[in-house]
Amino acid sequence: MTTEQTSTGNNSFQAMEDRSQASGELTFNDKVIQKIVGIAMEQIDGLLNVQGGFFSSVADRISNTENVTAGIDTEVGKKQVAVDMQIICEYGRDISAIYEQIKQVITTEVKKMTRLDVIEINVNVADIQTQEEYEQNKETLEDKANEIADYTSEKTEQAAGKINEGLEKSETKNKPEVE
Repeated sequence: MTTEQTSTGNNSFQAMEDRSQASGELTFNDKVIQKIVGIAMEQIDGLLNVQGGFFSSVADRISNTENVTAGIDTEVGKKQVAVDMQIICEYGRDISAIYEQIKQVITTEVKKMTRLDVIEINVNVADIQTQEEYEQNKETLEDKANEIADYTSEKTEQAAGKINEGLEKSETKNKPEVE
């Protein structure tokens, strides 16, 4: 709201509220909430990964990016949010305590940034791994992703070469002959 100051007879000013307000609506895309949740998950001790599945992980490795929204599904309403996710926990940790920490962090961060109420948080523990096992699997996945990237690059170069050969042959055949 804006305020106006008006002069009264005794040279003092009185604040008056301007009653006109702009109308509109603030909404959030699912990706925004997913990103808030994904970044907040980095705070959770004992949580190794929010799992987006094999293909998501391979795509991240090929593009050399990390998608913090992978493995996080949200349903966003006008005032409320529901979150579903798949996680990998560290072996030997209290998974119930990790879940409670996840709920607390998500609820706090989403409320702080959007003022939306988180009404449901569903977490499926997809796997438990030791820290060493997780690092080893991550390296193996990176190796596979690099192999896929190399193979794709090689096949793309081969296809481009064949296309260029075809174009050259086509240009040669289509040249008019002078008699």
